[in-house]
Amino acid sequence: MTDTAVLTGLLNVLEPVNLLAITVGVMIGLTVGSMPGLSATMAIALLLPMTFSMDVSTGISMLASLYLAAMYGGSIAAILLRTPGTPSAAATVVDGYPMAQRGQAGKALGLSLTASLIGGVMSSVALLTIAPLLGKVVLNFGPVEIFAVSVLGITMIGSLSQGSTTLGLLAGAMGLLLGTVGMDPTTGTARFTFNQLNLFGGIPFTVALIGLFSVPQAIQLITKPGNDGSERVSKITDRMLPSLRELFALLPNSLRSGAIGIVTGLIPGTGGDTASWFAYNEAKRFSPNKENFGKGEPAGVVAPEAANNAVVGGALVPTIALGIPGSSATAVLMGGLMVHGILPGPNLLSEHGDVTYTLLWAVLMANVALFVVGILFTRICVTVTRIPDRVLAPVIIVMSVIGAFAINNSFFDVWLMLGFGLLGWIFNEVGIPTPPLVIGLILGPVMDNSLQQSLLIGQGEWTVFLRSPIAAILLVIAMLSILQSTPVLGRTLARFKTLAGGKPASTE
Repeated sequence: MTDTAVLTGLLNVLEPVNLLAITVGVMIGLTVGSMPGLSATMAIALLLPMTFSMDVSTGISMLASLYLAAMYGGSIAAILLRTPGTPSAAATVVDGYPMAQRGQAGKALGLSLTASLIGGVMSSVALLTIAPLLGKVVLNFGPVEIFAVSVLGITMIGSLSQGSTTLGLLAGAMGLLLGTVGMDPTTGTARFTFNQLNLFGGIPFTVALIGLFSVPQAIQLITKPGNDGSERVSKITDRMLPSLRELFALLPNSLRSGAIGIVTGLIPGTGGDTASWFAYNEAKRFSPNKENFGKGEPAGVVAPEAANNAVVGGALVPTIALGIPGSSATAVLMGGLMVHGILPGPNLLSEHGDVTYTLLWAVLMANVALFVVGILFTRICVTVTRIPDRVLAPVIIVMSVIGAFAINNSFFDVWLMLGFGLLGWIFNEVGIPTPPLVIGLILGPVMDNSLQQSLLIGQGEWTVFLRSPIAAILLVIAMLSILQSTPVLGRTLARFKTLAGGKPASTE
Protein backbone atom coordinates (compact mmCIF):
# COMPACT_ATOMS: atom_id res chain seq x y z
CA MET A 1 0.00 0.00 0.00
CA THR A 2 2.77 2.41 0.95
CA ASP A 3 4.83 1.69 -2.19
CA THR A 4 1.74 2.22 -4.34
CA ALA A 5 0.97 5.53 -2.59
CA VAL A 6 4.56 6.71 -3.08
CA LEU A 7 4.40 5.97 -6.82
CA THR A 8 0.93 7.52 -7.12
CA GLY A 9 2.12 10.66 -5.37
CA LEU A 10 5.09 10.96 -7.74
CA LEU A 11 2.89 10.54 -10.81
CA ASN A 12 0.46 13.15 -9.45
CA VAL A 13 3.23 15.70 -8.98
CA LEU A 14 4.54 15.13 -12.52
CA GLU A 15 1.19 16.09 -14.04
CA PRO A 16 1.52 19.39 -15.97
CA VAL A 17 -1.12 21.19 -13.89
CA ASN A 18 0.68 20.32 -10.65
CA LEU A 19 4.09 21.28 -12.02
CA LEU A 20 2.58 24.60 -13.09
CA ALA A 21 1.08 25.05 -9.61
CA ILE A 22 4.48 24.39 -8.03
CA THR A 23 6.17 26.93 -10.32
CA VAL A 24 3.51 29.58 -9.60
CA GLY A 25 3.79 28.88 -5.88
CA VAL A 26 7.57 29.32 -6.03
CA MET A 27 7.27 32.65 -7.88
CA ILE A 28 4.72 33.98 -5.38
CA GLY A 29 6.85 32.75 -2.47
CA LEU A 30 9.97 34.44 -3.80
CA THR A 31 8.09 37.70 -4.26
CA VAL A 32 6.52 37.58 -0.81
CA GLY A 33 9.73 36.50 0.92
CA SER A 34 11.78 39.29 -0.62
CA MET A 35 9.35 41.97 0.60
CA PRO A 36 9.93 42.97 4.25
CA GLY A 37 6.95 42.44 6.51
CA LEU A 38 5.17 39.90 4.31
CA SER A 39 5.47 36.42 5.80
CA ALA A 40 4.93 33.00 4.27
CA THR A 41 2.06 32.43 6.71
CA MET A 42 0.29 35.58 5.52
CA ALA A 43 0.73 34.62 1.86
CA ILE A 44 -0.52 31.07 2.43
CA ALA A 45 -3.56 32.39 4.30
CA LEU A 46 -4.36 34.82 1.46
CA LEU A 47 -3.85 32.19 -1.24
CA LEU A 48 -5.76 29.45 0.61
CA PRO A 49 -9.27 30.45 -0.59
CA MET A 50 -8.04 30.29 -4.20
CA THR A 51 -7.19 26.60 -3.77
CA PHE A 52 -10.68 25.58 -2.63
CA SER A 53 -11.82 25.11 -6.22
CA MET A 54 -8.64 23.22 -7.18
CA ASP A 55 -7.93 19.55 -6.82
CA VAL A 56 -6.53 18.93 -3.35
CA SER A 57 -3.18 17.73 -4.75
CA THR A 58 -2.79 20.84 -6.92
CA GLY A 59 -3.79 23.28 -4.18
CA ILE A 60 -1.63 21.80 -1.46
CA SER A 61 1.36 21.56 -3.84
CA MET A 62 1.08 25.28 -4.62
CA LEU A 63 0.87 26.23 -0.94
CA ALA A 64 3.83 24.04 0.04
CA SER A 65 5.92 25.51 -2.78
CA LEU A 66 5.05 29.03 -1.67
CA TYR A 67 6.10 28.18 1.90
CA LEU A 68 9.46 26.81 0.78
CA ALA A 69 10.26 29.65 -1.65
CA ALA A 70 9.40 32.36 0.88
CA MET A 71 12.05 30.99 3.22
CA TYR A 72 14.74 31.64 0.60
CA GLY A 73 13.18 34.86 -0.68
CA GLY A 74 13.82 36.55 2.66
CA SER A 75 17.57 36.35 2.07
CA ILE A 76 17.44 38.49 -1.09
CA ALA A 77 16.54 41.72 0.71
CA ALA A 78 18.73 40.66 3.66
CA ILE A 79 21.83 40.47 1.47
CA LEU A 80 21.16 43.40 -0.86
CA LEU A 81 19.52 45.90 1.50
CA ARG A 82 20.31 44.64 5.02
CA THR A 83 16.56 44.21 5.40
CA PRO A 84 15.41 40.65 6.22
CA GLY A 85 12.45 39.78 4.04
CA THR A 86 11.34 37.17 6.60
CA PRO A 87 12.28 36.65 10.27
CA SER A 88 14.26 33.53 9.36
CA ALA A 89 16.57 35.67 7.18
CA ALA A 90 17.73 37.83 10.11
CA ALA A 91 20.80 35.65 10.65
CA THR A 92 21.69 35.93 6.96
CA VAL A 93 22.09 39.70 7.33
CA VAL A 94 25.08 39.33 9.66
CA ASP A 95 27.45 38.05 6.96
CA GLY A 96 25.39 38.38 3.77
CA TYR A 97 25.28 42.17 3.73
CA PRO A 98 29.03 42.60 4.45
CA MET A 99 29.71 40.29 1.50
CA ALA A 100 27.54 42.53 -0.68
CA GLN A 101 29.46 45.57 0.56
CA ARG A 102 32.68 43.88 -0.58
CA GLY A 103 31.26 43.49 -4.06
CA GLN A 104 30.29 39.84 -3.55
CA ALA A 105 26.52 40.20 -3.58
CA GLY A 106 26.23 37.69 -6.43
CA LYS A 107 28.31 35.14 -4.56
CA ALA A 108 26.31 35.65 -1.35
CA LEU A 109 23.01 35.19 -3.20
CA GLY A 110 24.36 32.12 -5.00
CA LEU A 111 25.54 30.58 -1.73
CA SER A 112 22.16 31.31 -0.20
CA LEU A 113 20.30 29.67 -3.09
CA THR A 114 22.58 26.63 -3.18
CA ALA A 115 22.39 26.13 0.59
CA SER A 116 18.61 26.49 0.43
CA LEU A 117 18.51 23.73 -2.19
CA ILE A 118 20.66 21.41 -0.07
CA GLY A 119 18.65 22.05 3.10
CA GLY A 120 15.37 21.69 1.24
CA VAL A 121 16.36 18.41 -0.40
CA MET A 122 17.51 17.04 2.97
CA SER A 123 14.16 17.84 4.57
CA SER A 124 12.32 16.37 1.57
CA VAL A 125 14.24 13.11 1.88
CA ALA A 126 13.49 13.05 5.60
CA LEU A 127 9.81 13.57 4.83
CA LEU A 128 9.69 10.80 2.26
CA THR A 129 11.61 8.21 4.27
CA ILE A 130 11.33 8.66 8.02
CA ALA A 131 8.35 10.99 8.57
CA PRO A 132 6.36 8.53 10.73
CA LEU A 133 9.43 7.71 12.83
CA LEU A 134 10.47 11.34 13.29
CA GLY A 135 6.91 12.29 14.15
CA LYS A 136 7.10 10.18 17.30
CA VAL A 137 10.06 12.26 18.50
CA VAL A 138 7.71 15.22 18.87
CA LEU A 139 5.73 13.38 21.52
CA ASN A 140 8.78 13.48 23.82
CA PHE A 141 8.94 17.28 23.79
CA GLY A 142 6.74 18.88 26.39
CA PRO A 143 7.11 22.24 28.19
CA VAL A 144 10.09 20.97 30.21
CA GLU A 145 12.06 19.97 27.12
CA ILE A 146 11.11 23.11 25.19
CA PHE A 147 12.37 25.25 28.09
CA ALA A 148 15.70 23.39 27.96
CA VAL A 149 15.90 24.05 24.20
CA SER A 150 15.27 27.75 24.89
CA VAL A 151 18.04 27.86 27.49
CA LEU A 152 20.41 26.24 25.02
CA GLY A 153 19.43 28.88 22.50
CA ILE A 154 20.16 31.69 24.95
CA THR A 155 23.73 30.43 25.31
CA MET A 156 24.27 31.50 21.69
CA ILE A 157 24.29 35.13 22.83
CA GLY A 158 27.88 34.86 24.04
CA SER A 159 29.22 33.61 20.71
CA LEU A 160 27.15 36.08 18.67
CA SER A 161 28.41 39.06 20.69
CA GLN A 162 30.91 40.70 18.37
CA GLY A 163 33.35 42.82 20.31
CA SER A 164 32.30 43.12 23.95
CA THR A 165 30.60 40.06 25.43
CA THR A 166 29.17 42.27 28.17
CA LEU A 167 27.39 44.48 25.64
CA GLY A 168 26.09 41.36 23.89
CA LEU A 169 24.67 40.01 27.14
CA LEU A 170 23.10 43.42 27.79
CA ALA A 171 21.40 43.32 24.38
CA GLY A 172 20.26 39.75 24.97
CA ALA A 173 18.81 40.61 28.37
CA MET A 174 16.97 43.56 26.81
CA GLY A 175 15.54 41.19 24.19
CA LEU A 176 14.34 38.78 26.89
CA LEU A 177 12.73 41.68 28.76
CA LEU A 178 10.96 42.94 25.64
CA GLY A 179 9.79 39.37 25.01
CA THR A 180 7.74 39.46 28.22
CA VAL A 181 5.64 42.44 27.09
CA GLY A 182 1.97 41.52 26.79
CA MET A 183 -0.45 39.19 28.56
CA ASP A 184 1.05 36.62 30.89
CA PRO A 185 0.41 33.27 29.14
CA THR A 186 -0.55 31.55 32.40
CA THR A 187 -2.33 34.13 34.56
CA GLY A 188 -3.58 36.51 31.86
CA THR A 189 -2.06 39.49 33.66
CA ALA A 190 -0.94 42.43 31.51
CA ARG A 191 2.81 43.08 31.79
CA PHE A 192 4.70 46.20 30.70
CA THR A 193 1.82 47.29 28.46
CA PHE A 194 1.39 50.77 30.04
CA ASN A 195 -2.37 50.41 29.47
CA GLN A 196 -1.73 50.33 25.73
CA LEU A 197 -4.21 47.87 24.23
CA ASN A 198 -2.01 47.30 21.18
CA LEU A 199 0.69 45.77 23.41
CA PHE A 200 -1.57 43.23 25.10
CA GLY A 201 -0.68 40.69 22.42
CA GLY A 202 3.04 41.32 22.87
CA ILE A 203 5.53 42.99 20.54
CA PRO A 204 5.05 41.69 16.97
CA PHE A 205 8.40 40.10 16.19
CA THR A 206 8.37 40.96 12.49
CA VAL A 207 7.65 44.62 13.28
CA ALA A 208 10.63 44.75 15.63
CA LEU A 209 12.82 42.96 13.09
CA ILE A 210 12.01 45.37 10.28
CA GLY A 211 12.82 48.31 12.53
CA LEU A 212 16.06 46.90 13.95
CA PHE A 213 17.60 46.11 10.57
CA SER A 214 15.93 48.31 7.95
CA VAL A 215 15.68 51.76 9.49
CA PRO A 216 19.32 51.96 10.73
CA GLN A 217 20.47 50.99 7.23
CA ALA A 218 18.35 53.74 5.67
CA ILE A 219 19.67 56.29 8.19
CA GLN A 220 23.23 55.24 7.38
CA LEU A 221 22.62 55.69 3.65
CA ILE A 222 21.18 59.17 4.30
CA THR A 223 23.78 60.40 6.80
CA LYS A 224 26.82 58.81 5.18
CA PRO A 225 26.26 59.02 1.41
CA GLY A 226 28.95 57.78 -0.93
CA ASN A 227 30.70 55.61 1.68
CA ASP A 228 32.83 52.72 0.51
CA GLY A 229 30.26 50.11 1.47
CA SER A 230 27.46 51.63 -0.58
CA GLU A 231 29.75 52.11 -3.59
CA ARG A 232 30.79 48.49 -3.59
CA VAL A 233 27.28 47.11 -3.13
CA SER A 234 26.01 49.05 -6.16
CA LYS A 235 28.05 46.99 -8.63
CA ILE A 236 27.49 43.25 -9.10
CA THR A 237 30.24 41.76 -11.22
CA ASP A 238 31.04 38.52 -9.43
CA ARG A 239 29.92 35.00 -10.26
CA MET A 240 26.66 33.92 -8.67
CA LEU A 241 26.71 30.13 -8.44
CA PRO A 242 29.61 28.53 -6.51
CA SER A 243 32.22 26.46 -8.32
CA LEU A 244 32.49 22.71 -7.80
CA ARG A 245 35.35 23.22 -5.33
CA GLU A 246 33.36 25.81 -3.37
CA LEU A 247 30.34 23.48 -3.40
CA PHE A 248 32.30 20.66 -1.77
CA ALA A 249 33.77 23.11 0.74
CA LEU A 250 30.34 24.33 1.89
CA LEU A 251 28.76 20.84 1.91
CA PRO A 252 29.64 19.85 5.53
CA ASN A 253 28.28 23.16 6.85
CA SER A 254 25.13 22.77 4.72
CA LEU A 255 24.51 19.20 5.85
CA ARG A 256 25.02 20.07 9.52
CA SER A 257 22.79 23.12 9.25
CA GLY A 258 20.15 21.17 7.33
CA ALA A 259 20.06 18.57 10.11
CA ILE A 260 19.66 21.35 12.68
CA GLY A 261 16.79 22.78 10.64
CA ILE A 262 14.99 19.43 10.41
CA VAL A 263 15.30 18.73 14.14
CA THR A 264 14.28 22.29 15.07
CA GLY A 265 11.30 22.11 12.74
CA LEU A 266 10.13 18.96 14.51
CA ILE A 267 9.61 20.88 17.76
CA PRO A 268 6.28 22.77 17.75
CA GLY A 269 6.61 26.45 18.59
CA THR A 270 10.02 26.88 17.00
CA GLY A 271 10.66 27.82 13.40
CA GLY A 272 13.06 29.04 10.76
CA ASP A 273 14.20 32.03 12.83
CA THR A 274 15.29 29.83 15.76
CA ALA A 275 16.89 27.23 13.47
CA SER A 276 18.82 29.91 11.57
CA TRP A 277 20.50 31.25 14.70
CA PHE A 278 21.22 27.73 15.97
CA ALA A 279 22.86 26.83 12.66
CA TYR A 280 24.77 30.13 12.51
CA ASN A 281 26.12 29.55 16.00
CA GLU A 282 27.26 26.00 15.18
CA ALA A 283 28.85 27.16 11.93
CA LYS A 284 30.88 29.67 13.89
CA ARG A 285 31.74 27.08 16.53
CA PHE A 286 33.11 24.61 13.95
CA SER A 287 34.78 27.20 11.72
CA PRO A 288 38.56 27.76 11.86
CA ASN A 289 37.88 31.41 10.91
CA LYS A 290 35.69 32.48 13.83
CA GLU A 291 37.02 36.02 13.70
CA ASN A 292 35.64 36.48 10.18
CA PHE A 293 32.01 35.95 11.19
CA GLY A 294 30.08 39.18 11.06
CA LYS A 295 32.52 40.56 8.48
CA GLY A 296 31.32 38.67 5.41
CA GLU A 297 32.11 35.01 6.08
CA PRO A 298 30.46 32.76 3.43
CA ALA A 299 29.80 30.05 6.03
CA GLY A 300 27.66 32.58 7.89
CA VAL A 301 25.37 32.80 4.85
CA VAL A 302 25.26 29.09 4.10
CA ALA A 303 24.32 27.96 7.62
CA PRO A 304 21.11 29.94 8.22
CA GLU A 305 19.86 29.45 4.67
CA ALA A 306 20.31 25.68 4.74
CA ALA A 307 18.64 25.55 8.15
CA ASN A 308 15.58 27.69 7.44
CA ASN A 309 14.71 25.74 4.28
CA ALA A 310 15.22 22.43 6.07
CA VAL A 311 12.73 23.63 8.69
CA VAL A 312 9.95 23.34 6.09
CA GLY A 313 10.27 19.57 5.93
CA GLY A 314 10.84 19.27 9.66
CA ALA A 315 7.74 21.30 10.47
CA LEU A 316 5.65 19.19 8.06
CA VAL A 317 6.61 15.96 9.86
CA PRO A 318 4.51 16.49 13.02
CA THR A 319 1.78 18.07 10.87
CA ILE A 320 1.44 14.98 8.72
CA ALA A 321 2.31 12.24 11.21
CA LEU A 322 0.51 13.58 14.30
CA GLY A 323 -1.75 16.41 13.20
CA ILE A 324 0.35 18.84 15.28
CA PRO A 325 1.42 21.89 13.23
CA GLY A 326 5.14 22.51 13.62
CA SER A 327 4.80 26.20 12.72
CA SER A 328 2.18 28.83 11.96
CA ALA A 329 2.61 28.26 8.22
CA THR A 330 2.03 24.51 8.54
CA ALA A 331 -1.02 25.25 10.67
CA VAL A 332 -2.50 27.10 7.69
CA LEU A 333 -1.47 24.24 5.41
CA MET A 334 -3.21 21.83 7.76
CA GLY A 335 -6.32 23.99 7.50
CA GLY A 336 -6.11 23.66 3.72
CA LEU A 337 -6.16 19.86 4.02
CA MET A 338 -9.06 19.95 6.46
CA VAL A 339 -11.12 22.11 4.09
CA HIS A 340 -10.91 19.25 1.60
CA GLY A 341 -12.05 16.77 4.24
CA ILE A 342 -8.58 15.39 5.00
CA LEU A 343 -7.69 15.33 8.68
CA PRO A 344 -3.93 15.23 9.37
CA GLY A 345 -2.87 12.72 12.00
CA PRO A 346 -1.58 9.20 12.54
CA ASN A 347 -4.07 7.74 10.01
CA LEU A 348 -3.26 10.22 7.24
CA LEU A 349 -0.64 8.05 5.53
CA SER A 350 -2.92 5.00 5.49
CA GLU A 351 -6.25 6.66 4.62
CA HIS A 352 -5.02 9.39 2.23
CA GLY A 353 -1.63 8.08 1.17
CA ASP A 354 -1.89 9.38 -2.40
CA VAL A 355 -2.54 12.98 -1.29
CA THR A 356 0.08 12.79 1.46
CA TYR A 357 2.84 11.56 -0.82
CA THR A 358 1.82 14.07 -3.48
CA LEU A 359 2.55 16.77 -0.90
CA LEU A 360 5.87 15.17 0.04
CA TRP A 361 6.99 14.86 -3.58
CA ALA A 362 5.78 18.43 -4.22
CA VAL A 363 8.16 19.70 -1.54
CA LEU A 364 11.05 17.93 -3.29
CA MET A 365 10.04 19.24 -6.71
CA ALA A 366 9.60 22.73 -5.28
CA ASN A 367 13.27 22.74 -4.28
CA VAL A 368 14.28 22.08 -7.88
CA ALA A 369 11.88 24.75 -9.14
CA LEU A 370 13.18 27.17 -6.50
CA PHE A 371 16.75 26.70 -7.72
CA VAL A 372 15.88 27.27 -11.38
CA VAL A 373 13.38 30.10 -10.91
CA GLY A 374 15.49 31.55 -8.07
CA ILE A 375 18.47 32.13 -10.37
CA LEU A 376 16.38 34.19 -12.78
CA PHE A 377 14.43 35.98 -10.04
CA THR A 378 17.56 36.86 -8.09
CA ARG A 379 19.30 38.28 -11.15
CA ILE A 380 16.35 40.60 -11.65
CA CYS A 381 16.42 41.64 -7.98
CA VAL A 382 20.14 42.42 -8.21
CA THR A 383 19.25 45.54 -10.21
CA VAL A 384 18.01 47.13 -6.97
CA THR A 385 21.63 47.47 -5.87
CA ARG A 386 22.26 49.93 -8.69
CA ILE A 387 19.78 52.41 -7.27
CA PRO A 388 21.54 55.52 -5.84
CA ASP A 389 21.65 55.87 -2.06
CA ARG A 390 19.54 59.02 -2.03
CA VAL A 391 16.75 57.05 -3.75
CA LEU A 392 17.30 53.71 -2.03
CA ALA A 393 17.09 55.07 1.54
CA PRO A 394 13.54 56.51 1.18
CA VAL A 395 12.48 53.33 -0.63
CA ILE A 396 13.66 51.22 2.32
CA ILE A 397 11.74 53.46 4.73
CA VAL A 398 8.57 53.27 2.62
CA MET A 399 8.84 49.48 2.30
CA SER A 400 9.39 49.20 6.03
CA VAL A 401 6.34 51.34 6.82
CA ILE A 402 4.16 49.36 4.40
CA GLY A 403 5.46 46.05 5.73
CA ALA A 404 4.90 47.01 9.37
CA PHE A 405 1.40 48.31 8.65
CA ALA A 406 0.42 45.25 6.57
CA ILE A 407 1.05 42.80 9.41
CA ASN A 408 -1.92 43.90 11.55
CA ASN A 409 -3.24 46.89 9.56
CA SER A 410 -2.20 49.05 12.49
CA PHE A 411 -0.51 52.46 12.51
CA PHE A 412 0.66 51.63 16.04
CA ASP A 413 2.90 48.94 14.53
CA VAL A 414 4.40 51.58 12.24
CA TRP A 415 5.37 53.77 15.20
CA LEU A 416 6.63 50.68 17.04
CA MET A 417 8.76 49.76 14.03
CA LEU A 418 10.23 53.27 13.91
CA GLY A 419 10.96 53.07 17.64
CA PHE A 420 12.88 49.84 17.15
CA GLY A 421 14.60 51.45 14.19
CA LEU A 422 15.85 54.26 16.43
CA LEU A 423 16.99 51.66 18.97
CA GLY A 424 18.85 49.73 16.26
CA TRP A 425 20.54 52.92 15.04
CA ILE A 426 21.68 53.74 18.58
CA PHE A 427 23.01 50.19 18.95
CA ASN A 428 25.01 50.56 15.75
CA GLU A 429 26.42 53.92 16.79
CA VAL A 430 27.61 52.80 20.24
CA GLY A 431 28.77 49.34 19.12
CA ILE A 432 26.14 47.16 20.79
CA PRO A 433 25.46 44.01 18.70
CA THR A 434 21.89 43.58 17.45
CA PRO A 435 21.74 39.74 16.98
CA PRO A 436 21.63 39.00 20.76
CA LEU A 437 18.60 41.31 21.05
CA VAL A 438 16.90 39.38 18.25
CA ILE A 439 17.69 36.07 19.98
CA GLY A 440 16.11 37.38 23.17
CA LEU A 441 12.99 38.51 21.32
CA ILE A 442 12.61 35.10 19.66
CA LEU A 443 13.24 32.90 22.67
CA GLY A 444 11.84 35.16 25.41
CA PRO A 445 8.14 34.29 24.95
CA VAL A 446 8.92 30.60 24.39
CA MET A 447 11.05 30.44 27.52
CA ASP A 448 8.52 32.39 29.59
CA ASN A 449 5.59 30.18 28.62
CA SER A 450 7.42 26.85 28.91
CA LEU A 451 8.98 27.80 32.27
CA GLN A 452 5.63 28.54 33.85
CA GLN A 453 4.07 25.39 32.42
CA SER A 454 7.03 23.31 33.61
CA LEU A 455 6.78 24.65 37.16
CA LEU A 456 3.06 23.91 37.18
CA ILE A 457 3.81 20.35 36.08
CA GLY A 458 6.50 20.00 38.77
CA GLN A 459 4.32 21.72 41.41
CA GLY A 460 6.90 24.46 41.87
CA GLU A 461 9.89 22.10 42.12
CA TRP A 462 12.88 23.06 39.99
CA THR A 463 13.98 19.42 39.95
CA VAL A 464 11.36 18.84 37.25
CA PHE A 465 14.05 19.82 34.71
CA LEU A 466 16.32 17.03 35.96
CA ARG A 467 13.65 14.33 35.84
CA SER A 468 13.48 14.53 32.06
CA PRO A 469 16.57 12.92 30.45
CA ILE A 470 16.21 15.08 27.32
CA ALA A 471 15.92 18.32 29.31
CA ALA A 472 18.80 17.35 31.61
CA ILE A 473 21.12 16.60 28.68
CA LEU A 474 20.21 19.86 26.92
CA LEU A 475 20.80 21.88 30.10
CA VAL A 476 24.19 20.24 30.63
CA ILE A 477 25.14 21.09 27.03
CA ALA A 478 23.99 24.66 27.67
CA MET A 479 26.12 24.88 30.82
CA LEU A 480 29.18 23.55 29.00
CA SER A 481 28.56 26.05 26.21
CA ILE A 482 28.52 28.91 28.72
CA LEU A 483 31.67 27.68 30.46
CA GLN A 484 33.44 27.25 27.14
CA SER A 485 32.88 30.90 26.27
CA THR A 486 34.35 32.19 29.56
CA PRO A 487 37.99 33.36 29.53
CA VAL A 488 38.75 31.54 32.79
CA LEU A 489 37.84 28.14 31.37
CA GLY A 490 39.64 28.97 28.15
CA ARG A 491 42.88 29.63 30.02
CA THR A 492 42.38 26.44 32.05
CA LEU A 493 41.92 24.34 28.93
CA ALA A 494 44.99 25.97 27.40
CA ARG A 495 47.06 24.97 30.46
CA PHE A 496 45.82 21.39 30.26
CA LYS A 497 46.76 21.29 26.59
CA THR A 498 50.22 22.64 27.41
CA LEU A 499 50.71 20.00 30.09
CA ALA A 500 49.67 17.34 27.62
CA GLY A 501 52.42 18.47 25.28
CA GLY A 502 50.20 20.27 22.76
CA LYS A 503 50.39 23.77 21.46
CA PRO A 504 48.71 26.27 23.80
CA ALA A 505 45.40 27.52 22.43
CA SER A 506 44.74 31.21 22.15
CA THR A 507 42.23 32.48 24.69
CA GLU A 508 41.74 35.91 23.23
